[in-house]
Amino acid sequence: MSETDTIAAIATVTGKSAIGVVKVSGPSAGAIASIVTRHKLSPRKAHYLPFFSLDGSSIDEGIAIFFNGPDSYTGEDVLELHAHGNPFVLDQLVAIATSNGARNARPGEFTERAFLNDKLDLAQAEAVADLIESNSIEAARASVRSLSGEFSKGVTDLLALLVATRVYVEAALDFSDEEIDFLQDDELTERLLQLQYSIENILGRATQGCLMQEGFTVVIAGEPNVGKSSVLNRLTGEDTAIVTDVAGTTRDVLRENISIDGLPLHIVDTAGLRETNDAVEIEGIRRAYQQIEQADLILAIQQAGQDQDSSMLENLPEAIPVLWLYNKCDLVCRPVHEEPQENVLLVSAKTGEGFEAFVQKLKDAAGYTQTPEGAFMARRRHIDALQAVHRHVAQAEYNLRSVAAGELAAEELRMAQMQLNQITGEFSSDDLLGEIFGSFCIGK
Repeated sequence: MSETDTIAAIATVTGKSAIGVVKVSGPSAGAIASIVTRHKLSPRKAHYLPFFSLDGSSIDEGIAIFFNGPDSYTGEDVLELHAHGNPFVLDQLVAIATSNGARNARPGEFTERAFLNDKLDLAQAEAVADLIESNSIEAARASVRSLSGEFSKGVTDLLALLVATRVYVEAALDFSDEEIDFLQDDELTERLLQLQYSIENILGRATQGCLMQEGFTVVIAGEPNVGKSSVLNRLTGEDTAIVTDVAGTTRDVLRENISIDGLPLHIVDTAGLRETNDAVEIEGIRRAYQQIEQADLILAIQQAGQDQDSSMLENLPEAIPVLWLYNKCDLVCRPVHEEPQENVLLVSAKTGEGFEAFVQKLKDAAGYTQTPEGAFMARRRHIDALQAVHRHVAQAEYNLRSVAAGELAAEELRMAQMQLNQITGEFSSDDLLGEIFGSFCIGK
């Protein structure tokens, strides 16, 4: 396969629909347009006309639009055929294209070509897929911000500040024999402080977008019959899980996805944790601990007002935060608002008491703000890169201030710049590009 190949694909969802779109991109797009329409298409103008099959018969009528490169989505000649959304019609249009110099597109290849032809940077290209997959209006808006270049501009501005700081440090090293020690200059200190502030600002906005894109996994754990499934049902607003007075009703993993103020939550209900000889229950408990190890937050549930054997919850992973929820508070005399510890809440899944504070705790645990208007849609790799940049800059400041090692500081700033370049794709391996675009749908 070559980047100069002409590619073709159906760009709309599989199945019958009112409209279906076939896209063709590459040097043969114009010739294919003439074969399908038997008409010379004016660039960037919609033409309503018949579409002809390989044997010359008319197979449909629709709209054809031709875009001259580089003024197109991919930067190449592009043909769009808007036909009726019958899979057989669309397959015939793709067959005509592939019989006349095109090949079937790989997943994400149209957007990959837009990236390779400098129509989009890598962060914008990823935002295309994120916009398609958005499951809330907040996530869609954040994706549009990234697609329009706001995230990339923030990274570019940060990169400019970083490069200017690198130049200052490198210049100071070149003139190290001078009487003035430029590395101890207040201006350099100010530059490093401004750099760290800028990193923290864009990292905070990107983290909100990453949360909206990836969500937050909450695993419910506890002994049988403490109301784990009732808590799940109260959160989802539906009778998702079976609730009975019989202990051990839930024996397998039950997953539900919900959204709270734009934050996607992946809620996982698990089997009750207790000593048992039941083979099915033992397997359910094993799966419960497996899910606990993969959680972003463990929701440890116990029954309010009762002494319980919490030995099954003593060996929870130390690296994963735990929120203790004492359920069935409607059965005890203690007021709901008197929580004695920061990560301990009293609730009633039956009446809803305490759930407003509980939901706020979930958002706080995720680090999600109520007003994500300025959030960028970002991915985990973006967050990892920005966190690495922050570490390198902090280490550079330490090397200058504490050990006066200008060469080490310069190296830290160089590595920080490489991490930033990976976000927009100025420095990216072929393996990374293949992984990113391979996750797109075929027609993008």
